[in-house]
Amino acid sequence: MFPSQGPPDQGGGDLEARLRGLILSNANTTPPGTGLPAPSAPPTQLQSITPSRQQENPAAAVQGGDLEQSSFASRKRPNQAQRRQMNSQLSIPIDTRPIPGAQAGRGSFGQQGHSPWGPSSYQGQFHNHQNQRYQNQQHSPRFQNPGSGSPYSPRTPFPQVSPQSPMHNHQSGPSSQFQPRHHNQFQQQQQQQQQQQQQQPGPFARPPAQNRQLYQPGPNQGQGRGRMFPQNGEEIAIQSAHLENLVQERVPIMGIDSVEEAEKEEFRAVVEKVCQAAIAQYEKEDLGNDKFDTSTVELQCFGSLKSGFATKASDMDLALLTPKSNPAPDCPESPIPRLLERKLLDLGYGARLLTRTRVPIIKLCQKPTEKLLSDLLEERAKWESGFVAEPEGDEEIHDSETPDETKERPEMQSTGNQASSTTSATEVVHPKSRRESSDQKQIAFRQKNEQSLGDYYNSAKRLLKKLGGRDLTSTSPDLSEEEGRVLNSVCKAFISGLSSEALSTRLCKYNSIAPLFDPSLPPVQRTLQGIWNQVEGERLAMAWESRPLTESDDKQEYECLTIVEAWRTLQDKHGPLTESSIYNRQLYTASEKLKKISSLQLLFLEQIQYEDPVFYHGRALKIINDLKTRDQPNSGDYVTPIIIAHYVAGVSNNSICEILQNSPHAGATLQQIALHHRALQLAIDYEHALKSSYFEDCDRGIVEEYVSLLRSRNFYRQNVPTESEINFVAKIRTLPDPTQVSPNKPRDRYKDHLEFPKTDIGIQCDINFSAHLAIHNTQLLRCYSHSDPRVKAMILFIKHWSKVRGINTPYRGTLSSYGYVLMVLHYLVNVAQPFVCPNLQAVNHNPPAYLPPAEVEARTICKGRDVRFWRNEAEIKNLSERKMLNHNHDSVGVLLRGFFEYFAQNGQMSTVGNKGFDWGREVLSLRTMGGIVTKQEKGWTGAKTVIETSTIAAPPTPSTVPEARSKPEASPGEQAEEVKTPKLPVKTMEETKEIRHRYLFAIEDPFELDHNVARTVTHNGIVSIRDEFRRAWRIIRSIGKPYEGQEGRLLDPVTSRDDNKSGLQELLTMIHGAAPKSKAAYQEIQT
Repeated sequence: MFPSQGPPDQGGGDLEARLRGLILSNANTTPPGTGLPAPSAPPTQLQSITPSRQQENPAAAVQGGDLEQSSFASRKRPNQAQRRQMNSQLSIPIDTRPIPGAQAGRGSFGQQGHSPWGPSSYQGQFHNHQNQRYQNQQHSPRFQNPGSGSPYSPRTPFPQVSPQSPMHNHQSGPSSQFQPRHHNQFQQQQQQQQQQQQQQPGPFARPPAQNRQLYQPGPNQGQGRGRMFPQNGEEIAIQSAHLENLVQERVPIMGIDSVEEAEKEEFRAVVEKVCQAAIAQYEKEDLGNDKFDTSTVELQCFGSLKSGFATKASDMDLALLTPKSNPAPDCPESPIPRLLERKLLDLGYGARLLTRTRVPIIKLCQKPTEKLLSDLLEERAKWESGFVAEPEGDEEIHDSETPDETKERPEMQSTGNQASSTTSATEVVHPKSRRESSDQKQIAFRQKNEQSLGDYYNSAKRLLKKLGGRDLTSTSPDLSEEEGRVLNSVCKAFISGLSSEALSTRLCKYNSIAPLFDPSLPPVQRTLQGIWNQVEGERLAMAWESRPLTESDDKQEYECLTIVEAWRTLQDKHGPLTESSIYNRQLYTASEKLKKISSLQLLFLEQIQYEDPVFYHGRALKIINDLKTRDQPNSGDYVTPIIIAHYVAGVSNNSICEILQNSPHAGATLQQIALHHRALQLAIDYEHALKSSYFEDCDRGIVEEYVSLLRSRNFYRQNVPTESEINFVAKIRTLPDPTQVSPNKPRDRYKDHLEFPKTDIGIQCDINFSAHLAIHNTQLLRCYSHSDPRVKAMILFIKHWSKVRGINTPYRGTLSSYGYVLMVLHYLVNVAQPFVCPNLQAVNHNPPAYLPPAEVEARTICKGRDVRFWRNEAEIKNLSERKMLNHNHDSVGVLLRGFFEYFAQNGQMSTVGNKGFDWGREVLSLRTMGGIVTKQEKGWTGAKTVIETSTIAAPPTPSTVPEARSKPEASPGEQAEEVKTPKLPVKTMEETKEIRHRYLFAIEDPFELDHNVARTVTHNGIVSIRDEFRRAWRIIRSIGKPYEGQEGRLLDPVTSRDDNKSGLQELLTMIHGAAPKSKAAYQEIQT
């Protein structure tokens, strides 16, 4: 009845082709519940079996219909030409339009075409972005295809979209570009494809390197490349279900509730009235602007609270908008920020202005403690009197969930050149006399007797900065003539002020330094860092002849002598030093070689400030092992006493050093000396903890008695502990660790007495004076949160995970919450297949034409940045509720699993046809189609230090403006003439900021394209972040395995990296012996 043979032009071929198409379509559908797309063979391998043949020979159908391997004696086989024609009709049409390096999550898409999504400049890109994913992948695992059709043209189960919707043409059924085409078109496409295959390598060959950048993905690295190895669908389902349960358990208790949100809104309204009153008073009384409209002053909420991603107890971000004020509050010379700080402090709020941020902000708390308020008022009084603190180090950024990431550390107070405190090592020069001082006046600079070279070098850097100069580095721009003179003057003062006159005299004789002191010689341009390396190395080289011990053998001694001679040759280099950076690297390399000579290490063995005695002992022990003669076993008998003498003399604490020198340690080992050193340091820690009220009053007597025991103990003979001592030490073990408050620990540079506590001070917020872009940014994130309900759940979970794992503190070198939000959105927009969120900056991004021109401009450009995006929240929410914005039906667990896999490794992923993120070469770019640009394209290939000098408002001074003359009183019936206060000029001062731009991790801001959101991430920070992603991925992969739980759980809080408590217990064991092991004995001691 149904013809199975015959030429295609007789009609049989077309019907047969349709039947085979149905079979192939049903065979290629995604198995439900597996979570994996069904495998499909290449089109060139698909052969046909008619229904009649399947009935006659079922084995052939089971084998996949390979006509060449099945034999039918009773039927005539088609010849080769007929088989080729049949195959050409059965082949699935392939879109042969070139895709220039496009891939999901990689690169950009340059195709242009008509689409209902928006203007032609962006619509074509977005349209291809969506369809390219459907060309090369199945629907998401949970997507059920309700009807027939090829997996390359999926049909949506959702209702038809209204013509007014931006998804008008995204309707059920195959897309227009995948409609069946004419037979000749298929043949032309196949010929073009064969020609391309002849020119391109095979699917497993290495892609050609020509016409490709270093970091540009090849054709086999992106979209369209299948998974290299099959994945276990059951394991993926178990892992995803575990993550889904975590989300359902944690997310509901993470987000902010309506009660807390209402309290913060009430506090915002109160602060807004305070700002309105203060600004209106300034405008009317100080500036004489009687017509100032108070209602134009607004305090808008933005950031996580407005975008929908706020967690409980999160800070509130407020933007001060006063468009009628001139100068604007974000101008450096505007006094409005200082006026508001004063007003809020007077009302009893905790307020602190930070000016060394990207933009000025006021940190505000509702109920400050009495001490905190007193400290803030004292700091304000210091500023009003003209005193400003000098910041330490480069600019750092405070923890923030604010899109523009404007916050930084509180200790970075405004610092100006008008009034500064002087130190014993420097003489501060007024900025107006900088040029005169650098040319004519001798700079007073002197190293203290007990000051290390490192501290002396830091003092020189501060002096250079105060004089308006800067050091020359490989990445900094060339110095001006004045900057070069200032730099050479500071280098000269650095050498002249050394505490060792012999070292200073020796350095001045070298050809590389002599031109700084002798104007008759050809001038050289030196750098402060190079001079410091030179001083450090020369100090070691000068001590070569006075070493108490030589190297362990003649060969080692000869090699070290060669290093010293090479150093002296480098020091006395002839000719002009035109390449300072190259010479600095040579000096640094040679200096490091000198530092590795063991006999010189012994000569300069001393305990560094805040160095733990354990590490100091370790350095001394290494020197002993290096200097012992290998062929003489008894060489330690004369080496050890010499090293012990240097060890004791190098102890930093004078009281400990004196006790060790007076103790009977003749014949003692280095280990005994080190144990005595550690015990004395522990006694000092206990004494300091007592003064700080670290212990309870009932424990003070026990601690005092133990301090006496430590000081009177003889560590150079064997001590057998008595039972009473064992019981006494067991009680000491239960007390808090005194080393936590040890004076030998360095001060935490991220904490100061003005830092706001996390709790017990009411609502905390930050008032931002330049948040125009941040408001647009917040609205963009808010629209993304409306595009799919899974967005908010994922972001809240990742924010919580990053906080409990300790990688969400930007001022400590990690990433801000805003950075993690962009990471999640990048995955949902560009990596998840199909996408979860459309790219809102490429879809319907132009403002509606019916808006007034001013509103259109406000939605297009802000501070010179393109801020266009699809911002119709009602339309986005409506389409999202009707499930018309995407075809992705993965659970949050599946998406979270893919998110952690994407950032944990850069190999092929298991659930999507994509590679992981390359942290070293790629930049996350949410605005870009594909979501990735390279660091090389952005020019973000190395850290840069930028020094910015701006004019800011100066502290107030007594007014010198004469009072207005008093006019005679007006007679009855006459109106008194109003006397207006004259407009006072704004007093200003200069402020210098040193900003460090890092690109170890790169996330491009959606609007400020030159701003790296992750610029706060340091080397240690990126190591911690990547380690946490790898740890999370290992934990996820271990779910359901026998080794599950060996690394803990995903949301376990991170523990302290320095285990001080275990170190104290180990030290007590070394001094007094092991603690009682039996539980009964321990309970008896406790009673």
